[in-house]
Amino acid sequence: MPKKLLDSEELPTLVGERLSMWGRCIQTQRLRQRIKTADLCERMGISQATLRRLERGDPGAGIGIYLTALLILGVIDMAAPALDPMFWLDTGSRRVRNRQEEGKTNVDYF
Repeated sequence: MPKKLLDSEELPTLVGERLSMWGRCIQTQRLRQRIKTADLCERMGISQATLRRLERGDPGAGIGIYLTALLILGVIDMAAPALDPMFWLDTGSRRVRNRQEEGKTNVDYF
């Protein structure tokens, strides 16, 4: 079964806006740094059509490609700052419990 590409109408607004900002950032930084399209494509290992999709903020392009472009252009820390470690470090203090574990059964839970 072929992979279904994301359509911009199906995305949450915030996600679409962020991709659009990243695309504009990639294009602006490429032009400011006077990097030719072909040179950036060669460095990233992508086609010029894919770069055009990135610069438009196309949601069908992979997130890794966006982040690679931002890294090469030297703006990744400003455009996509690193997450606080609290989001992935397991402290063991928080645990999600099933309703059944709590002794409560609620059919309307989800």
